[in-house]
Amino acid sequence: MNSLKIARVALRVAGRSQPVLRRGYADVAPDKLRLSLALPHQTIYKSQDVVQVNIAAESGEMGILAQHVPSIEQLKPGLVEVIEEAGGNKQFFLSGGFATVQPGSVLSINAVEGYPLEDFSAENVRNQISEAQKIAGGSGSEQDKAEANIELEVLESLQAALK
Repeated sequence: MNSLKIARVALRVAGRSQPVLRRGYADVAPDKLRLSLALPHQTIYKSQDVVQVNIAAESGEMGILAQHVPSIEQLKPGLVEVIEEAGGNKQFFLSGGFATVQPGSVLSINAVEGYPLEDFSAENVRNQISEAQKIAGGSGSEQDKAEANIELEVLESLQAALK
């Protein structure tokens, strides 16, 4: 007997035809998402209520609202936008990490590195891209080329976020 059949039998024996826990429609959901955004050296948000968080996941760009389906997403280098209750928004560039959406409108984001977007200069990013391209296309070691290609991926994501 597979596990789904066992669950159905157990529910019938208990006198219920449907599971007690069901995901409802968003219109009955609380309108706040509890966000924790942590780096190894700093906590940016600690269980703070926000309206929405937009992330750059490996599976694609995602907007997360209250009552989002629980999931775990690997983050690629990119922009995380936090829309706060007061109506403002904050943008951070993260080098990667993980976002975990838990039941009860709880979102935890853990990243190795992250900085406010306004800390970056478009001109400096362009200069670093040029340098990394020279190394990636040069005659250096395979390790140097691989590191330059990783750097290029991150810098190009940052350049796109700055536009």
